Amino acid sequence: MLKHLLLPRLLDLVIVAFGVSVIAFLMIRMIPGDAVALMLGANSEVTPQALAELRNRIGLDQPLLSQYLRWASAALHGDLGTSLWTGRPVVEEILANIWPTLELTFLALVIGAGLAVPLGCLMARRRGRGADMALRVVTVLGLTMPSFWLGIVLILLASRLLPGFASLGYVPFVENPFGNLARMTLPALALALPILAGLSRLIRSAMLNSLGQDYIRTARAKGAPERVILYKHALRNALIPFVTHLGITAGYLLGGAIVVEEVFAIPGLGRLILGGVSERNYPLVQATILMVTIGFVVLNFAIDVIYGLIDPRLRH
Repeated sequence: MLKHLLLPRLLDLVIVAFGVSVIAFLMIRMIPGDAVALMLGANSEVTPQALAELRNRIGLDQPLLSQYLRWASAALHGDLGTSLWTGRPVVEEILANIWPTLELTFLALVIGAGLAVPLGCLMARRRGRGADMALRVVTVLGLTMPSFWLGIVLILLASRLLPGFASLGYVPFVENPFGNLARMTLPALALALPILAGLSRLIRSAMLNSLGQDYIRTARAKGAPERVILYKHALRNALIPFVTHLGITAGYLLGGAIVVEEVFAIPGLGRLILGGVSERNYPLVQATILMVTIGFVVLNFAIDVIYGLIDPRLRH
C-alpha cells in the first residue's frame, strides 16, 4: 500500500528536521565573534557589566543545551524567535525576503525542466549522430559551470550586447511585471543551465533504456508510429526517474538561488542569511536554515507521493 511507502518518509522528515536544527544551532555559534559585542559596537564606554546584562537579557548566558532546548521547544509551537538586531519575529523577516528566492527558484525550475524534456528526447532520437554528440558535449560543459560564474558571464554579455538591459536588482512582480521578469531572466538562466544539462542527460538515458524494452518492440511490431512510441510509451516511463530527480533538483536550486542572488543584487534569502551570519544574528540564521531545509524535505516527500501515484508497482 502507498501508506507503507510514505510512513518511512514522514519519519525521515522528522529525523532530518531534528538533525538540521542541531547543526544550524551549533554551527552559527562556532563562527568567531560575539553577537553581544557586535550589537554594542566598539564604543569605549561599553563595560563588562553592560555586556553581561545584554547577554543575560537575550539568553546567551545560558548553557548551549539550555539555549537549544528553549529554542526547539518554542519552534515546535511555531515561535522561531526574534531578531537580535531588530527585535522583530524572524518569521516576519524571512517572509519579507523569501518571495524573490522562491520566484527565482520557480523560474529556473520551469526553464530547466521545461527544456530538458524535449532536449533529452532529441538526444535519444539522434543517438550516435552529430546532434547527439554535440549536445552531450554541451551538457557536460553545462554541468561543470557554477551558477554564480554563469551569472557573471551573463551580466558581462548583457552589458556589451544590451547596454540598456536591467540585469541587477529586483522589482516586485505586482508593481512592475515586465521589469520583474526582465531582471529575473538572467539569474534564472544562470541557475537553470546546469540543471538543464543534468536533467536532459537523465531523460536521454531513461529514454534509451525504455526504447530497449520488450513493450517497445511489441509496439513497433504492431505498426505503431514512431512518434507514438517515443512520446507516449517511452517518454511516459522515462518521466518516472525524471520526476524523482526533479524534487532533489528543486531543493538544490533553492540553495543555489541564495548564491546567485548575491551576484545579481536580489534582496532574497541569500542577503538575509549572509547579513545574519555577519551580525551573529543567531535566531535569524537558525530559523532561515531550518525553514529552507524543511521545505526541501517536504518537497521531496511530495515527490515521493507523486512517484507512488505514477508508478503503480510502489503501491504493492
